[in-house]
Amino acid sequence: MDEKQFVIERVDHIAEDVVSLRDRIFAYAELPYHETRSAALLCRVLRQYGFEVTEGAADIPTCFYGVFTNRPDEGGMTVGFLGEFDALDGLSQQAGCAIKSPVTEDAPGHGCGHCCLGVGALAAAVALREYLIAADKPGTVIYYGCPAEEGAGAKQFMARAGLFDRCDFIYAWHPSDRNMVDSTHNNAIMGANFYFKGRASHAGATPYLGRSALDAVELMSVGCNYLREHMIPEARIHYAYIDAGGTAPNVVPDRATVRYEVRAPWVADVKELYERVVRVAEGAAMMTGTTVTPELAMAFTEYLPNLALSPIVSSAMEEIGAPVWDESDFALAKAFLESYDDDTKEVIRSELRKSFGEDWKSRWERPLDTEVKPFSPADISFSAGSSDVGDVGCAVPCVNLLVASACLGNIAHTWQMCGQVGSSLGAKGMLTAAKMLALSAIRTMAEPDAVAAAKAEVVARNGGHYVCPLPDTVKPPIDTY
Repeated sequence: MDEKQFVIERVDHIAEDVVSLRDRIFAYAELPYHETRSAALLCRVLRQYGFEVTEGAADIPTCFYGVFTNRPDEGGMTVGFLGEFDALDGLSQQAGCAIKSPVTEDAPGHGCGHCCLGVGALAAAVALREYLIAADKPGTVIYYGCPAEEGAGAKQFMARAGLFDRCDFIYAWHPSDRNMVDSTHNNAIMGANFYFKGRASHAGATPYLGRSALDAVELMSVGCNYLREHMIPEARIHYAYIDAGGTAPNVVPDRATVRYEVRAPWVADVKELYERVVRVAEGAAMMTGTTVTPELAMAFTEYLPNLALSPIVSSAMEEIGAPVWDESDFALAKAFLESYDDDTKEVIRSELRKSFGEDWKSRWERPLDTEVKPFSPADISFSAGSSDVGDVGCAVPCVNLLVASACLGNIAHTWQMCGQVGSSLGAKGMLTAAKMLALSAIRTMAEPDAVAAAKAEVVARNGGHYVCPLPDTVKPPIDTY
């Protein structure tokens, strides 16, 4: 059997249904932990393809997984695929429209491409299932429905519950502007809500009797701003006001809540930085005569590509090749690229010069990646972002693929990305990713020594078992984060 041709034909055979599924998830655009329609739809499709589905996994209502086993009495490897399907608040955008045009003003939108991500991974799982049947080979395929990557995450809770333990390896992908194995070392991250309590009073008549929780939040911000000078340069501190204590200026607010997230290259670094932020909060409470209760809600382990499996994945990606673009795709990508403001475009130009040298101008005119960049360990570089895929890779061998689904230089978490992933660009990237994932899995299942080396790599990293960066007492913050 020509495995590459089989994968291409199977994905192409279901392509129309796959794109239709993408369109529905794109339209639902549901926020983290509340992807009820998206999860239900994906579960229904899995069952239609013969997967046994378990819903409500890891104590998260929209978390699920589907399992298919061929020739169960003969063992075989177990392969996992990760699917995400949550959207981002405020990024609603008409699919394929390069002028800001929300479907619904201020509504959620798929500004990180998860409408394509989850559906493309499902198509890969279906293709691998059909390959095992056609080739009459033993093996198990598991599709993991992972909610809330844009929120407090799910994969760390799933890993803590042992959902990934049965897999020999797990593959994932993400819409990008390039075609390559994800060669980043992403930051670990921790996030918490800080609940300040004070004492209300009349701000004009008796302000001296009040103890302002809002003052405490403001002082915490000042303290964290001073802290920034005294942390490693790779670290980050972010915050958002969740509850400013009301809207009446003449009332001393007796409550206020602020959310802080801290990032650093390793879990140990991020835990230390988080504790320093907690002490800043406690100091702010002391200064204002208030109290503070930190509620740790989220934490992701840093992501690193598995070195034993990345070359296999990279080779399979090259076999499949980059998405095949037509002239209308290049024109659409150029329109989206030109839609960015002048400052952003100048940054993009600088990045393209670094990547393509003198050829950057032609890339600007036809801004879609047409090649697959081979993997090299020397290319692994630090990225300040974070993903709960890191927790998967700390539990079992895991590799993340990046597949072009938007213009070169695309900025994630924007209406521009939302518009692109809902268009032909996203569809072609998604279908190509499905083929790459499925072929990568087939190639890896034929390399038991590489899988053994990949597992040894994980053990060297985690000491023999996965340790969640969150204590067991922290439950998925479904309605609080």
